[in-house]
Amino acid sequence: MIGEFNVFGVFVPSALVWAIVAAIVAVPVRRLLDAIGFYKIVWHRGLFDVALLAILWAAVAAFAGGFDFVSAFRS
Repeated sequence: MIGEFNVFGVFVPSALVWAIVAAIVAVPVRRLLDAIGFYKIVWHRGLFDVALLAILWAAVAAFAGGFDFVSAFRS
């Protein structure tokens, strides 16, 4: 994974790009969870949404960087 993206001469950190992608992916996921009634069993919707965004952000960054999940947890 590269550290920065060149957007019209402006270097943008890759973490910001992955966060934007995760936020875009989170919108339909939140709408789907709302449509199926999942939020009725969630204690704190805002906290759950932040946690969902963090999980999606990590997944997007791992997918983009070719992260090896198996070797990451070996000692």
